[in-house]
Amino acid sequence: MKIFMTLIITIILLALIGLTVIMFGLYNVSAMNPDTGIKKWILSTASDNSVERHAAGITGPPLDDSSMVVLGYTHYSEMCVTCHGAPGIEPSEIGQGLNPHPPNLARSTRDMSDGEIFWVTKNGIKMTGMPAFGKTHSDDKIWAIVAFVKKMQNMTAEQYNAYGKTAGNTEVMGQ
Repeated sequence: MKIFMTLIITIILLALIGLTVIMFGLYNVSAMNPDTGIKKWILSTASDNSVERHAAGITGPPLDDSSMVVLGYTHYSEMCVTCHGAPGIEPSEIGQGLNPHPPNLARSTRDMSDGEIFWVTKNGIKMTGMPAFGKTHSDDKIWAIVAFVKKMQNMTAEQYNAYGKTAGNTEVMGQ
């Protein structure tokens, strides 16, 4: 009985501490102050595990169709390069000011399944600046973005710019 009461009192005290932090604005929400330590671990672990769980079982079309990759480039260059950059292109001032910092997708997606990249692109990630493109894009267009992101993992800046010319862009982002 004593252990049970100690547990209840501990839970109540933790809840009161949490409520105090929330109600008095003690947690600094400024994008200038990145989370570190346990806060960073909690947020990144929760995000990684959520994406893995919700993307489980998602399978898409073959991603090697060249017209699909070009369509993916078009959408990527219009919507993603601003925050995530691209081979030879740094993120814009907007992307540099986000917290958490948007990942370099050419590197960060190497360990992600196609389904995980699709799920993140379609659903976005709360409180990161990553929008849910599923509200504005069909699944086919999102799979095209996935195809391009997968192709971009081994792409040089020159190859990225060549996609711009193939897609008919006369002015490539960042140039």
